[in-house]
Amino acid sequence: MSARTAIGRDSFLRRLAGALYRRPGAALVLLLALPLAWLLVAYLGSLAILFANAFFRIDPFTSRVIPDPSFGNFERLLSTEVYRTITLRTLAIAAAVTVTTAVLAFPVAYFMARVASDRTRNLMVVAILLPLWASYLVKVYAWRIILAQDGILNWALEPLGLRGPGFGDIATWLVFSYLWLPYMILPIYAGLQRIPQSLIEASSDLGAPPGSTFRRVILPLVLPAVVAGSIFTFSLTMGDYIAPQLVSSTQFIGNVIFANVGGSGDLPFAAAFATVPVLVMVVYLLVARRLGAFEAL
Repeated sequence: MSARTAIGRDSFLRRLAGALYRRPGAALVLLLALPLAWLLVAYLGSLAILFANAFFRIDPFTSRVIPDPSFGNFERLLSTEVYRTITLRTLAIAAAVTVTTAVLAFPVAYFMARVASDRTRNLMVVAILLPLWASYLVKVYAWRIILAQDGILNWALEPLGLRGPGFGDIATWLVFSYLWLPYMILPIYAGLQRIPQSLIEASSDLGAPPGSTFRRVILPLVLPAVVAGSIFTFSLTMGDYIAPQLVSSTQFIGNVIFANVGGSGDLPFAAAFATVPVLVMVVYLLVARRLGAFEAL
């Protein structure tokens, strides 16, 4: 490269940097152009294809997708009792997992944020993050071994004359609560850390007992963080199909979608059923936004 070319390039870069400095909006557009283009093509494009396929139908003889728009798949979802039951079961398990993880996560997060020393806090953060590094399948299979008929849980309860829940909805609830608990602890921990200690001390100085301080000061301030954590636990539970397949014989939305994609090959019906959790999460995110969850993330 000649000296003249290098000087010209440096001059162009300086002029470009000066122009972008004077126009921060243009700099932001250039910075986000490629990620936003990828988002539009890969994510929103795939969602558009999903919604489009939900209105198609499949030929019963050739198993080919017929692009003949209709509401047949949605009518099938609404009119068939088994699919309504599966949807309600999935939503109930997702809600139960969300409530369970919130109840379990709050004392742990509070201890980390308000009681533990710096060393203990760091060790607890590592202990909470460590399971996330382990394989998802390894953790689910470990719970399958624990909950099996001849598993360690029944072995431990046998001297007491008790039995474990075995495989079923309770097992699914336990496994999901274990899997997604870190996703609830960390947002609540971050939310509790942001509460000024002076507010808690002021509540105590004004004569409020610890219970009132928790209900009227701590809980309202940390509620957006709880809702933020619930976004993860609720959505991950609704979309999962591997854990229910391994520790339960009942069907969830993800299992039906997987069966129609890889089994019967009814892709339009699978796409129609997949819109159910998408629509549920859109409503959930709108409510979470009103509760300030996005500011807590």
